[in-house]
Amino acid sequence: MITNQPSDAIIQPSGHKLFFALWPDEDTRAALARLQPLAPGRAIAPAKLHLTLAFLGQQPAAALAPLLAILEGLAVPALPLRVDCLGYFQRPRIAWAGLTAPPPALLAMQAELMAKLEATGFSAATHGQFKPHITLAREAKTAPSAAHFAPVPWQAREVALVESFPSGIYAPIAVKTA
Repeated sequence: MITNQPSDAIIQPSGHKLFFALWPDEDTRAALARLQPLAPGRAIAPAKLHLTLAFLGQQPAAALAPLLAILEGLAVPALPLRVDCLGYFQRPRIAWAGLTAPPPALLAMQAELMAKLEATGFSAATHGQFKPHITLAREAKTAPSAAHFAPVPWQAREVALVESFPSGIYAPIAVKTA
């Protein structure tokens, strides 16, 4: 079931910068935010912490209806995740938290999403193989601290179609719950 259908206030003819993401509940988001001191760089606002499944970039307003249909048709299982490692993408200078062993159901759902996007004519940005992660900080000059931390359990139940606004706010347009 999809909630938070777009309103006329959200739909703008100029287009939208969009992505699909696993959207954490507030407790998980707070636990992820507690990892940020381990990540050098400019910390991401806790309200923006998420796990990107597919980045779509700038899309026209007409793209919302087919993207909402893709979300509606996506099989969203309850995903028990264990955020248990830190990493670093050197080129974009991103420090992140991730999963040492992503569950097969997560990888299958993301592959299904990518296939549905491609079949509908959307080109989601990929940077090689899908590496599930939560960006903790940007402009990181080094990798996160090697300090050990208690893994963050996340019972992921929500996939969101999210809009990124020029003001830096991320707002789910629609959310499908497992």
